[in-house]
Amino acid sequence: MLKHKGFPGRFPGTDFQFTIRRANPKGVTPLKRRERHADRKPADKRADAAFMACLWDYFGDETFERGNLDAGRLSWLFGREVVPAEDPFDPESYDALLRIDVDRAQVSFPDAFDGTWTA
Repeated sequence: MLKHKGFPGRFPGTDFQFTIRRANPKGVTPLKRRERHADRKPADKRADAAFMACLWDYFGDETFERGNLDAGRLSWLFGREVVPAEDPFDPESYDALLRIDVDRAQVSFPDAFDGTWTA
């Protein structure tokens, strides 16, 4: 499992996790699209925006390996702002390649791209 050195481990001041420390010995948690309902808590929405800002700062528009990025946090963006970059895609692989769908992500999280996002 690739560890993304320098990528924030969590959303500052919260327990929202962005990365994992080690591979899950029971198996890889699969990536799956999670629905973001309108009644989600503001803290959850801020964590999504912070994670997108971190992804953009760290990877930009380049393809990236899932590695130690948290599956739960990725799943809130997966299938919309973060999409598979390979075919076939294995949602249960730490080696899976992903990319940011920049156009869609800029609509969902404009502050993550213009440098105005703050924790």
